[in-house]
Amino acid sequence: MTATKSLTFTLQHKDPASKARAGEIRTDHGMIQTPIFMPVGTAATVKGIFHRDVKQEARAQIILANTYHLYMRPGMEIIEKAGGVHRFSTWDGPMLTDSGGFQVFSLAACRKLKEEGCHFRSHIDGSKHLFTPESVMDTERTIGADIMMAFDECPPGDASREYAAKSLDLTERWLDRCFNRYHQTEPKYGHYQALFPIVQGCTYPDLRARAAENVQQYNADGYAIGGLAVGEPTEKMYEMIEVVNAILPEDRPRYLMGVGTPVNILEAIDRGVDMFDCVMPTRNGRNGQLFTWEGTINIRNKKWEDDFSPIDPEGTAFVDTLYTKAYLHHLCTCGEMLAAQIASLHNIAFYLRLVTAARQHIIAGDFHQWKEQAVIKLQRRL
Repeated sequence: MTATKSLTFTLQHKDPASKARAGEIRTDHGMIQTPIFMPVGTAATVKGIFHRDVKQEARAQIILANTYHLYMRPGMEIIEKAGGVHRFSTWDGPMLTDSGGFQVFSLAACRKLKEEGCHFRSHIDGSKHLFTPESVMDTERTIGADIMMAFDECPPGDASREYAAKSLDLTERWLDRCFNRYHQTEPKYGHYQALFPIVQGCTYPDLRARAAENVQQYNADGYAIGGLAVGEPTEKMYEMIEVVNAILPEDRPRYLMGVGTPVNILEAIDRGVDMFDCVMPTRNGRNGQLFTWEGTINIRNKKWEDDFSPIDPEGTAFVDTLYTKAYLHHLCTCGEMLAAQIASLHNIAFYLRLVTAARQHIIAGDFHQWKEQAVIKLQRRL
C-alpha cells in the first residue's frame, strides 16, 4: 500500500536569548511536541516499564527501537508476520528506529568495515552477518517505524582527523545508497516512514560543517547529529552541535542521538536541538540513580535508609509519591526487580518533565534564564 507523505514539522516558537525552539512533528501515529525525549526501547520495549506507564505516567510521545537488536531477535520474519513493530509490541504511538550504526561501533572487536557494508558477528551466537545500506533500509522498512535512520559509521570520540575523514567519506557514500534504496521502496504497513540522514565528522568543525552541508541535498524530513557523547569532552560536543545547527535548515527537526544527562539535554536545547534519546534514565535507574530537579540521588546510600519522604514530591509518575526513599533503598539493597522498575519509571518521567518544562519556558520567552538556574541544581549530588 502506498502511503502519502505525512511527516511534517512546524516551528512554533523561538527563545529570544538562545537558539532554543518549540515545535510540533506530525506523524501517521500521532503528534510530537518538541523539544522531546524519546525513551529507548531497544528490543521494542522500554526496559522494565509497561507501555501503558510509558505513555500515561511518563507521558512519552515517541519511543525508539533498535534495528540491530530486532534484526537479531525476533528477526524480520516474525516482525513482518505480526504486521510491523507497532502491532507486534502494541505501542500505538510514533516510533523511531536507529540503523545499527552505533551497535556496529560498539562491536569493534568482531566487525569489519568495507565499502559494501559492515561484516560482523552476532553478540548472541557468533553467527556471521552483513549490514549494507540497502539491507538496513529494507530491514527498517520491515520493522515499520515512523522515522528511520540512515546507516552510518560512528567513529570514536578520540579518532584522529585522518580516520574521521575516511569514516565520513564512507558514511556519505553509504548515505547516498540509503536514499537510493529508500526511494526505490515503499512502506509495508500503510503509514509514512521518514528517513533522517546522520551528520558525522567526529570533533572536527570542518568535517562537521561539510557533513551538515552534504545532507541537505536529500531534502529530508529531519536531520540527526550522531557520533557525540562517545568519549569526547563535553565542551567539544556543545561546539559540534553549534557548528552543525548553524548550517542545518530551521524548518526541519534536529535530533541529537544518544545524549545524555539532564544538563546535556538542556544545553543542547539551548543550541537548537529538538529531539533526544538516551539509555541513561533506565540504565542508571537500574543502578539506583535517580534524577530530580534538586540534583541526582544515589538511593543505595545509607543516608536514605530511614528517609520516609516520597521519592520525588514534585514527580508526576505514580511511583514518585506512592513510595518512599527508604522503601526504594530497601528494594535496591535486596536486589528486588521492583527497585529497577520504580527507578526507571521515575527517571523516564523526569526526563519527559524536563523537556516539557523547557518547551513551556521557550514559549514563555525566558528559557535561557531558566536553564541557567536549572543547570546549577541539576548538577548537585544529593
